[in-house]
Amino acid sequence: MQAVVIDKPYQFVPPRHGRLWPTVMRPYMPRYLRKSHGVERLEYRGLDRLQASLAAGHGIMLAPNHCRPCDPMVLALMASSIGQYLYIMASWHLFMEGRLQPWLLPRLGVFSVYREGLDRDALKCAVQILVDAKRPLVIFPEGAISRTNDRLNHLMEGTSFIARSAAKKRSENGNAGKVVIHPVAIRYFFLGDLEGALLPVLDDIEKRLTWQSQKHKPLPERITKVGDALLTLKEMEYAEKPRAGTLAERIAALIDQVLVPLEDEWLKGKRQEGVVARVKALRTAILPNMVAGDISSEERERRWRLLADLYLAQQLSFYPPDYFDSPPTPEQMLETVERFEEDLTDVARVHWPIHVRIEVGEAIEVSPTRERGVEADPVMAKVRADLESMLARLKENRPG
Repeated sequence: MQAVVIDKPYQFVPPRHGRLWPTVMRPYMPRYLRKSHGVERLEYRGLDRLQASLAAGHGIMLAPNHCRPCDPMVLALMASSIGQYLYIMASWHLFMEGRLQPWLLPRLGVFSVYREGLDRDALKCAVQILVDAKRPLVIFPEGAISRTNDRLNHLMEGTSFIARSAAKKRSENGNAGKVVIHPVAIRYFFLGDLEGALLPVLDDIEKRLTWQSQKHKPLPERITKVGDALLTLKEMEYAEKPRAGTLAERIAALIDQVLVPLEDEWLKGKRQEGVVARVKALRTAILPNMVAGDISSEERERRWRLLADLYLAQQLSFYPPDYFDSPPTPEQMLETVERFEEDLTDVARVHWPIHVRIEVGEAIEVSPTRERGVEADPVMAKVRADLESMLARLKENRPG
């Protein structure tokens, strides 16, 4: 399990507002992206839409899909191409990794959010950024990295809550500009030797399974077989025998087997919409006593096991069961194998070269109030529809 949960008292990390470090780091970022994430080229579309909102003085929120760890960096390069800097909301655990990263992130405009509770400081900071309208604010509404570029997960409504709060405050302050959300679609294309990239990873996973190499099988079939084996192992761990049914039914059943008993124990059976939100609600209930240190060592150990179960459920939700229903794209095969390796070892190998295509969507004006009597948030519904449309469009005409 990656160290995404920290059992220490949370302390908000605000962003620095200077331009020195974003300017200093700009020339090094392409080289870092190439070495650490395989990103070789970037292509931008719709920048005129963002420039129009900047010229109008609007408070701007960028709401991108979040399929790879390098998403914030490619967005920063996109913004720098038109002379802009960004503020970015990021999970607090990133500020606890190493020595350089906690020091550098705030100086690059990144500020923390505590995903395991209500973080009023982060909300206040995000709202004020939109009110001041000095730089665009980036919030990833999916709430977690999915590694599924062709599927959009449930979007958190906190995104529109922040935008509405800022719109209300701007209106009260007499600001002329609006608050707008620009959906931003990020699509990655792998342009290298797919078999050369994936076969060594699959060889290593098959050795872990004590299998002989399955290199005689076509690549999609080999990936599917490995995935079925890994899922079966987890079913054996939690249910003592493999389940019958389709892949979608098996994944959903295993997720519920993990989450439902915990929701009964910790949330009186209350269930949020979307697996990421369900996991967040449970972490919020489980962690406080761990942070306070007022539980026994046995109970702490039990809760760490529960947190590992929650991590498993969230990771399972990022395997789209329909990814291989039709001939998979190179990216779908790459993403699936990367997630296999990441879930087994916490680290995925870097595969090169990757071309990134980014499109900024039309501005969505945010009203200070939400329409009453409507169950679904219309702003988030519009963000989702625009993101899905752009992602589908960006897949067309693969770069050469």
